[in-house]
Amino acid sequence: LGMFSELKFPVPWGHVAAKAWGPSEGHPVLCLHGWLDNANTFDKLIPLLPRGCYYVAMDFSGHGLSSHRPAGCPYHFLDYVIDVRRVAAALQWRRFTLMGHSMGNFSFSYCFISPQFCFLYPEMVDKLILLESLGFLLAPEDTEGWLKSKRRVIDRLLSLEAKQQTPKARSPEAALQRLLEANSHLTAEGGAILLQRGATETPAG
Repeated sequence: LGMFSELKFPVPWGHVAAKAWGPSEGHPVLCLHGWLDNANTFDKLIPLLPRGCYYVAMDFSGHGLSSHRPAGCPYHFLDYVIDVRRVAAALQWRRFTLMGHSMGNFSFSYCFISPQFCFLYPEMVDKLILLESLGFLLAPEDTEGWLKSKRRVIDRLLSLEAKQQTPKARSPEAALQRLLEANSHLTAEGGAILLQRGATETPAG
């Protein structure tokens, strides 16, 4: 398990980088690094772990070889959870083991990324391994609401990203009609005023 390969997964602002050890057909294990750390934190550990597994250690956005988020965008704890979901989707992993270290478990914003992912997507995780960490703590009365709202946010975001297409070109009249259909409170005059600044003219429309 000393040899590894480099991986890249496209995201809207660039890519998420990762390194992988073991046979790609082996049992999948996703490894999450700690605060101000990167995937190399697992270099000495992976060779000591059971063979026959496929270990993928990702660099969170802004860490290691992964792209930084655009300037001015904060690194919120839920963004890291979404990074994990994106990588799992790119790998086409339906069920895998999750191993998290430090921030992979406990982030600067009080949230626990590995246990949090398990809480949101329990059907995707067969085992959770925590290195130097605690579990994810949430008041019982907050559990159901938190789970539904956060999972809905993540699923909707990834669904929109998957459907990204070149924007449709319309005539000015068709664009105004579309705007008025989507905003019943707008008058035709108000819609035309908004479109002056809210639409871009191209050769196609």
